[in-house]
Amino acid sequence: MADQIGRKEFARLHRAYRQSERANKGAILDVIERRARGRLLDCGCGDGEFTVQVACRARVSEAYGIESVDHRITEAIDRGIIVTKSDLNDPLPYKSHFFNIVHADQIIEHLNNIDLFLREIKRVLRPDGYAVLSINNLASWHSRFSLALGMEAEPPPNDAMEGEALDPLQAMCHPSQSDSRLLVFSFQGLAELCHYHGFWVERLTFAGYYPLLPHVTGNLDIVHAAFLIAKLRPWS
Repeated sequence: MADQIGRKEFARLHRAYRQSERANKGAILDVIERRARGRLLDCGCGDGEFTVQVACRARVSEAYGIESVDHRITEAIDRGIIVTKSDLNDPLPYKSHFFNIVHADQIIEHLNNIDLFLREIKRVLRPDGYAVLSINNLASWHSRFSLALGMEAEPPPNDAMEGEALDPLQAMCHPSQSDSRLLVFSFQGLAELCHYHGFWVERLTFAGYYPLLPHVTGNLDIVHAAFLIAKLRPWS
């Protein structure tokens, strides 16, 4: 990739991407309610580092996680997360109305069965609970610039995602096939899908700009941000 766009440009794009990732996590924490006790489920908890941040923000008494990669599970358990090894394309291994909060950061883009996943989130949520979903934004400048240059808007779903020249994670090897994105959504598409499965969008925020630097465009345009963060409530 460095040969395609130059090392300096690659470094700039990589910085912009990491800034967008940090902005995404900050936006997620901003929509988390502080409430004593309760249970949190982090779908795709990884090594548990961000799960701990969400749990501390929410002040839950128990933090659960689902992960499929063994070394990530070990790290998350070491951080105090109650982790179950499972595939998020399958039903969630928990009883109904068990969680106060369900969190999924950049997860649904990777699933073969998004409909089942959303139904399962609604099932395991308490009636007064909520879900926080963060997804890659189909309408982002990243996607638009890529398409304008005749490139893929998102990396193809394979083990080593070759991506395109605007993707700083090009040729990055991933420990799991589930790490490759299968599709992305715009806000309208996500909202309609969630509504169909019994949720209403209580709050929507946008975060990050890539390949544009956030300090250049962050206060001028939110629709084309890199990430969408939706706070969802189940219909009564």
